[in-house]
Amino acid sequence: MEIKPIRTETDYEDALAEIDQLWLAEVGSRDGDKLEILITLVEAYEEKHHPISPPDPVEAIIHMMESQSLSRSDLEPYIGSRARVSEVLNRKRPLSLNMIRKLQSGLGIPADVLIQPYEVETIEV
Repeated sequence: MEIKPIRTETDYEDALAEIDQLWLAEVGSRDGDKLEILITLVEAYEEKHHPISPPDPVEAIIHMMESQSLSRSDLEPYIGSRARVSEVLNRKRPLSLNMIRKLQSGLGIPADVLIQPYEVETIEV
């Protein structure tokens, strides 16, 4: 494959196939250099045509819980009482600014993820 800009999905698929073939190329070799260039081109194409949206805040919290083997009670210092944690995780209550700050500093969940809008179940009174 000749190295050229990736403009179409076919170009993208061809570049991915070439990357797959070159994956074990030695760094600094001709194939290794070609691999580096192709990866850069693919990343630029993906960023433009296949952007990854930030995760939903509740999903980010749940992912953090699963990846760090945290229980709901482990979230109490960041969110509040057991009932409050349940309300947030069940989308019955939105995250407050104070909760966002605590989750960001305590668990390392990026604030820009936690401030994303998300669905909260409305309760009719």
